[in-house]
Amino acid sequence: MTLTPNARKWQDSDARARTLRELVEMSMESKLAADALVALRQIIRATDMDGRQLAKQTGLTTSQLVVMQLLKRSPGLTITKLAERVSLRQATVTALIDKLESRSLVQRKRSDLDRRRVELYLTEEGSAMIEAAPTILQERFIVQFDQLEDWEQSFILAALQRVASMLDAGELDASPVLSVGALDRTEKHQPH
Repeated sequence: MTLTPNARKWQDSDARARTLRELVEMSMESKLAADALVALRQIIRATDMDGRQLAKQTGLTTSQLVVMQLLKRSPGLTITKLAERVSLRQATVTALIDKLESRSLVQRKRSDLDRRRVELYLTEEGSAMIEAAPTILQERFIVQFDQLEDWEQSFILAALQRVASMLDAGELDASPVLSVGALDRTEKHQPH
């Protein structure tokens, strides 16, 4: 794997310490850069706080809730179709479904038409959980984003894509789910 110039810089801890000091000094000199970093940190904190609140109220991660909401709207999806719809890897969705099934929130059923096909459905407990769940950050974002003019939406998208590129994150596998990680830190979980 070839590292980007920025990634190589972070490998050496001495270079990292120097780079962090330089960033602090540079950000103090550049009010706009400091303000941009504050805004970025606010987004990260809002995402983290929303995920923690959801976990506290429901015991679910944002990704788990989004998967359940999709199964409510489209019962009978396969793991492959579900993975496509939420833009996650099939292995990640399988792990999410395993966790939800262990909590009796989702069930797998063989198709009546094709016994090789395994379909996913919410249980009654899963449906009740969705009804009781709070509105998540990404839903609030989408409502407000959709109210913007087309040019504003394009501007925000371009700016966010540029920020992702500046952070060497433009090529990371990510879904349109605002989440910062797993509830159980021992759980192997892809970032989304």
